[in-house]
Amino acid sequence: MEKFVLQSFKKLYDEVSSMEQTGGFFGFLEKNVMGPLGKVSQYKIVRGIMGAGVATIPFTIVGSLFLVFDIIPVAFPALSGFFDSAFAPFSALYMTAFSASMGVLGLYFCLALAYNYTKIIADEEELKLDALNGALLALFAFLMSLPHFFIEDGIFVNSEAGWERLGTAGVFTAIILSILAVQIYRICIKYNWTIKMPEEVPEGVARSFTALIPAAVVAFVIIILNGIMIALGTNLFDIVAWPFGFARYLTDSVLGIIVIYFLIHALWIVGIHGANVIGPLVGPIALNNLGYNMDRMQAIADGYAGASEMPFFVWADGFQAAYVVAGGSGATMGLLIYMLFMAKSKQLKILGKASAGSSIFNINEPIIFGVPMIYNPMMAIPFFMAPIISAVVATLAIQLQIIPPIVATFPWPTPMVLNAFIGSGGSIMAALVSLLSIVISFVVYLPFARAYDKKLVAEEQENAAAAA
Repeated sequence: MEKFVLQSFKKLYDEVSSMEQTGGFFGFLEKNVMGPLGKVSQYKIVRGIMGAGVATIPFTIVGSLFLVFDIIPVAFPALSGFFDSAFAPFSALYMTAFSASMGVLGLYFCLALAYNYTKIIADEEELKLDALNGALLALFAFLMSLPHFFIEDGIFVNSEAGWERLGTAGVFTAIILSILAVQIYRICIKYNWTIKMPEEVPEGVARSFTALIPAAVVAFVIIILNGIMIALGTNLFDIVAWPFGFARYLTDSVLGIIVIYFLIHALWIVGIHGANVIGPLVGPIALNNLGYNMDRMQAIADGYAGASEMPFFVWADGFQAAYVVAGGSGATMGLLIYMLFMAKSKQLKILGKASAGSSIFNINEPIIFGVPMIYNPMMAIPFFMAPIISAVVATLAIQLQIIPPIVATFPWPTPMVLNAFIGSGGSIMAALVSLLSIVISFVVYLPFARAYDKKLVAEEQENAAAAA
């Protein structure tokens, strides 16, 4: 069987190598994948979203840890008696950490995105924009859009506070309104639509007056938008949620997940950090889905009838780290195992020992640039296939409810198996599926690693003979 795989690989490798020399394989990726997505990654708003995602990581992790702690009786029924007597009386107290993090994540995302976006515009367009003003204007627009309105007898009525929209459900609207508010601020500053104060006025006071006209414009724009939406029987949150909702369900399908990981690794294979490019595009969807999964798990923990039948999402923040990229992008943990215990070439042996420590914590740049994986036709196929196969297996396991969906996030360097256990809320089966992804990685890489190792051994012998 292995001989057949190696023969098939040799034929495929020869074809890929031939395409490489004519610019076909890697040229295709550079032109059709790296080029367009590389340009997208340079957009100011994409970089702003990436910065906002990084800024909100501490809140998602802290909130997740408290949720995981609170659902211990669900994950481990044997501990429910002890938990109910020792910790349940304090649940409302410590769960405020969850409510004040994941419960208002849209608020944090709005502030962080607008701050980063304003700063990027100010630096690159050389405009006197204050990042704090940009963040506060976006927050102003976001808060104005929260209430639930309806029209009764020709009068606009505010029916509810709308505070539930501050959470992950508000992330998409926060993105739109942050862009809108910052662009209004930018236009006002660019065309000098501001109140200028004498130089003697303290800087802090002058800054507040500079934002006065932009704040008024933002207020009028949001009032008009809200009025139009209400007259049409809808609201901004529902309008924004429709396209993002479609994208969310698309990314939650097997095909959608395959496309995501193909694009991430297609970028990596030609030298671009794929996760940094694709992450800002799908990251808000992953955060939103995590919020839905958390609400479902909290409802189950609280004993609500029918909670287990609530919808859940496969593609949630933490899914990739827990099941897909064992050892880092390309799921190179399987290759590392080969390098440590089976490699014959000095290059792979030394590199395996040098990169083992970092790979355990999902940092595999030494392998990516040391093997190298980039522009290497012998390693391109497993670099694509290992994470895609692992992602499909984990997706099906969650969809078939063999393992629970991700309900808690964690620091991305958390080692495999442990991260799946935490992310799933304490599921042993989830940890086993994470372990399976490492096995899949090893099996996929094995024939390719052997062939590449054999090639390196031959090169080392030639070099030694030439030196002698």
